[in-house]
Amino acid sequence: MKVHYDKDEDILMIVLSSKKIDDSYETYEGNIVSVAEDREPVMIDIFKASKFLKDLGKVIPKKVQKEIWPEIPASAAHRIR
Repeated sequence: MKVHYDKDEDILMIVLSSKKIDDSYETYEGNIVSVAEDREPVMIDIFKASKFLKDLGKVIPKKVQKEIWPEIPASAAHRIR
């Protein structure tokens, strides 16, 4: 898994697989999930990432946060702590 944060656009991009993207779907919240031909998620684009991460920090138990936050680039992590 690779994670990249674009601070200018406030987008968190999570690459889950190196498979070729076949299609993309917009979620109810306006984020994008890209999938391979077998419909396995390949990449997730989270728009308004700083708000998403801040809200996520309110509902995720502290123990789980300690496991997840190290995966988030420092440029985005400062917005949620």
